[in-house]
Amino acid sequence: MHSFQHSVARVAVWNLAGYGGIGPERLANQVEGLALLDAELVTLVEVNPPQYLDQLCAGLAQKGVNYDCTILPQAGGLHIGFLHKPGVEVTNPRFIPGSNGTYANGRLAIEADVRIGNFRAILIGVHLKSGRGRSQQKTRDSQCKVIGERIRQIRETSGLKRRAILLMGDFNMVPGQDVSNFHHLGGDDLMDFVSCWDLQDRFSHILDKGRANLLDGFAVSRTYSTEYVRGSLRLFPMHWTMDMGREHYKDEVSDHLPFVASFRIH
Repeated sequence: MHSFQHSVARVAVWNLAGYGGIGPERLANQVEGLALLDAELVTLVEVNPPQYLDQLCAGLAQKGVNYDCTILPQAGGLHIGFLHKPGVEVTNPRFIPGSNGTYANGRLAIEADVRIGNFRAILIGVHLKSGRGRSQQKTRDSQCKVIGERIRQIRETSGLKRRAILLMGDFNMVPGQDVSNFHHLGGDDLMDFVSCWDLQDRFSHILDKGRANLLDGFAVSRTYSTEYVRGSLRLFPMHWTMDMGREHYKDEVSDHLPFVASFRIH
């Protein structure tokens, strides 16, 4: 086990906006952005194709930032993957069966076992159905019910009952609007949606004409998650660190900004 110099680790999530593919210029920009983010563990949404994760790792290595990568190819064209620094264990990645709900060929949630120092958790990466209409919300309901039930199963499984659970990704859910989605995904006091109550910024997804909303999500289990540093979840201002305006960033890097949170690992 790698001995970490610090007592906390940074865990991030970012949607790469991989729909339609990512060209060489955006690849170079995303490598630069990830190097600036410099988190110990990153959940990446909309990886396209799966081999793109290897390209990110190679580009980061050229900058002296070393990551291992873990990904399970989805049936569709968009994938969920993980970047993790050497010494961060991400093992036994598996799909949550049926977590695409009624969305034919939709993205399945990915579950993996994580260990960083003394911190152990089950990580669930999600990319739920997009759209603001009632039919899309109902589709997300069908996905959230399956994922929420899986979280309940973890809580009832011997050997896992006291394991922290981290849930993150592109929820495509707006707090205060998609109430049923949040209820099915982690209601009944299972999950704390820290991106709803612990995040100072109220946007992560950049829309046309500069407007934005909070579609990405980050949640930790209400019990046995004492390692989460309360108040640490932040929107990482990648556009600012890359010296870009928000519109330029949207066109040249991604239409999403990352979240990053801190966890005690010793």
